[in-house]
Amino acid sequence: MTFGWTRAAWVLVAIMGSAGAAQADRIKNPTAVFSGLDKITGRIVSFEVKTDETVQFGALQMTARVCFTKPPTETPNTTSFVEVEETGTDGKTRKVFSGWMFAASPGLHGIEHPVYDIWLVDCKGGTEVIAEPKEVPEELPPIEPTAQRTQPADPARPGSIMAPAQALPPAPAPSGFAPAQPRQPTPRSNRDFNRNAPLINTDR
Repeated sequence: MTFGWTRAAWVLVAIMGSAGAAQADRIKNPTAVFSGLDKITGRIVSFEVKTDETVQFGALQMTARVCFTKPPTETPNTTSFVEVEETGTDGKTRKVFSGWMFAASPGLHGIEHPVYDIWLVDCKGGTEVIAEPKEVPEELPPIEPTAQRTQPADPARPGSIMAPAQALPPAPAPSGFAPAQPRQPTPRSNRDFNRNAPLINTDR
């Protein structure tokens, strides 16, 4: 029974793993939608960025590399990989941000800048579904119960009680010799017995 439950548990884990992999499909979108805040003026602006296209927001140059969403039948999860650069007063460009943005958690991976805030809002225009590789559960080998092994009898240990050994038959007599006969007691004659003999007192 234990082997059966163990095998069933492994099969259940494999099925759950394959179901999780099946839900990892995502849609690739050509356009990402962002919102930007100018902390000095307090103005919020929404703008769209096509993938691999660079747009200017204030002093920042922003490029969206990819933008993914989930199919409608699955839990929403909108993500975009973004690169942000800033041109300084000296004319040199430095990278401000490079990483993933999540529409469901704008503050998880956001741009840290003293003047501007930018966060991902949505992705749109996508019809291409990218199927993630499905994990095929491995077929488990059959589990056979181990045969019970017969334990050999323990040898006699000191102090243990042993069964009495079987008595051996008497050895045969050598040829040419007659077996010894048991000696019979010699009958005592009653005539030597005198009932009138004096009794000797041994107490003295």
